[in-house]
Amino acid sequence: MSRFAARVLTLAIFAMALVTAPVVTQVYAAPDESPPPSSDKGKKKKSSEVKPGIEDTTFAKGYRAAYATIFDRGDYAAAIPQLKALGRDDSAAVANLIGYSYRKLGDYKVAQLWYERALKADPTHVKTWQYYGLWQVEQGNRYSAQYHLNRIAELSGTGSEEYRSLAAALEQPPGTGPAY
Repeated sequence: MSRFAARVLTLAIFAMALVTAPVVTQVYAAPDESPPPSSDKGKKKKSSEVKPGIEDTTFAKGYRAAYATIFDRGDYAAAIPQLKALGRDDSAAVANLIGYSYRKLGDYKVAQLWYERALKADPTHVKTWQYYGLWQVEQGNRYSAQYHLNRIAELSGTGSEEYRSLAAALEQPPGTGPAY
């Protein structure tokens, strides 16, 4: 490789690092264990409005309850109506958990619709890239799962939990069953 090409490549990598740095910060700022942020983005609030309102508190409680239903009790069928009742299907975090629940119930077509809805709402939602990648592995779509793994690497790096989980699933020989 010529020195000129090496310099151009180095510059391109540096530019990509600068462009993706704010995205990585944003991804870690709101993990999925917490409810998604309020939909009041960009609005100035009066000092009396700084505390979350009843609607946000109700949403946060409902989200945490649905999250516990999924991850503490493994009751995916009960979690779906809980998540839909929140009225925030357009949130990537909510849509992703609905897709995850359908996937765990074996309804892969509906799960796919919810994962795509989540990514449409937030193309940088790392947890959706992970869960949708695991969906791809379960469907035998290893090439697509690798694409999802690459997206996770771009968004949160190769050391993230999401990356390691999907990479481990891809390392399993095809047809050996889920390892996640």
